[in-house]
Amino acid sequence: MTTARETVLGRIKDALSLAPAPDIAVPRGYRTGRTLPDDERLALFTDRLVDYKATVHTCTADRTAHVVAEVLRERGARRIGVPAGLDADWLDGYDGEVQRDSDDIPAPRLDALDGVVTASAVSCAETGTIFLDGSPDQGRRALSLVPDLHVCVVDLSTVEAGVPEAVARLVPQRPTTLISGPSATSDIELERVEGVHGPRTLAVVIRTDV
Repeated sequence: MTTARETVLGRIKDALSLAPAPDIAVPRGYRTGRTLPDDERLALFTDRLVDYKATVHTCTADRTAHVVAEVLRERGARRIGVPAGLDADWLDGYDGEVQRDSDDIPAPRLDALDGVVTASAVSCAETGTIFLDGSPDQGRRALSLVPDLHVCVVDLSTVEAGVPEAVARLVPQRPTTLISGPSATSDIELERVEGVHGPRTLAVVIRTDV
């Protein structure tokens, strides 16, 4: 006995097999190659992040550990999770408990963490979007979505001016997570509600000399 779902999908499959495959050309004439000087990219990216209600902290690479620890202390994060491949030097100034993530840890257990610290793959200044691609220093998607605080380290050299330029630096086969500020949505009365689908707080540490 077939289910309603199987019946519907079967009819769709039959219809598709009878219809000739259309020859569709997808236009790819995106505007590409845009660049901005470092100071302008930093200013634009920061403006977009702040507009999305993220907090932004800039530093040089040698101050990464100090700034990350300061952000975690300000947020009262005593137990954090980090991807397995995160640079351990970034946590030198942090005196709380650090849990290295692995696939063996069930996603619900990540809710016990006060926050997470990750690196990033690419960012877009024009939209204020940060891309994570599942690399060892960024970890699995659950790690950056379940804890209520996400501290994300971004190198200014990975911040592109626009979306096409940013997407061109991604590896299509990798799982990509796009972050544009803290997780937020609106209720039925259009009141902003944060933390529904991800971290309530996003703190971005931009390393200006990397």
